[in-house]
Amino acid sequence: MKEVTCSQIFNAVRDALQEINTSLDPEVLDALKYNLSLETNPLAIDVLQTLIMNAELALSKQKPLCQDTGLVLVFIEIGQQVMITGGELQHTIDEAVKIAYRENYFRNSVVIDPLFNRINTGTNTPALIYLDMVPGDQFKITLAAKGGGAENMSSLRMLSPSAGKKGITDFVLETIIHADGKPCPPTIVGIGIGGNFEQCAILSKKALLRPLSEHHPSPDWAHLEFELLTAINATGIGPQGLGGKTTALAVHIATMPCHIASLPIAVNLQCHSHRHKTIIL
Repeated sequence: MKEVTCSQIFNAVRDALQEINTSLDPEVLDALKYNLSLETNPLAIDVLQTLIMNAELALSKQKPLCQDTGLVLVFIEIGQQVMITGGELQHTIDEAVKIAYRENYFRNSVVIDPLFNRINTGTNTPALIYLDMVPGDQFKITLAAKGGGAENMSSLRMLSPSAGKKGITDFVLETIIHADGKPCPPTIVGIGIGGNFEQCAILSKKALLRPLSEHHPSPDWAHLEFELLTAINATGIGPQGLGGKTTALAVHIATMPCHIASLPIAVNLQCHSHRHKTIIL
């Protein structure tokens, strides 16, 4: 049995949140630079140059990439041979979030009640934790700071199986076109297909956490990712919705089995400040 202490978890979460909110994923920065070389629209060129400059300044000055430092999402894969000691998991993670956001002057973006008592918790907690039990003795934690603008433009639909590939493509493009510039493109598009109502939404979020250049392991799904990315960029929405060739940097699809009567699909959008990190304890 492997022991993972709450002290280890606290330190890992606190340090990772400081890092991801001030340091853009190098893959995303490279993608912005690559797409800048392809752009011909003067406004798109200006926006991409500004985003690159923003990322470089945030890193050098250790300031947030965006004023919306997000809702903290925590995806944990805990091995069956792992024992957590020295505290309670949710409390430990929430304390780490509270300290990280207070010490770094990150914006607190969580309200106590969604409708009747929209008072800020003042701590950016609670964090949203997703747990998966897996074989082995590894404790893997992936953090994401998810801003409200992109999250608000995400969507889910329970398609009929007869909708097929065309139904999936039409729904994804409908979501992108409706979102326009609101999710702060260029975006990363996470798509969950299969499972049921709630599982396809979780799949779409997990899809966002895949390395930018990594494709679905199935050639058929990988080809659909390519087709969707091409179609999304052909909409001409462009960086910040001001026109251009770069509406999305990547499309990632995650899939799982589903009921014979269902074809669930969720589209979760992530803005250009793609903030995430994985730690293994």
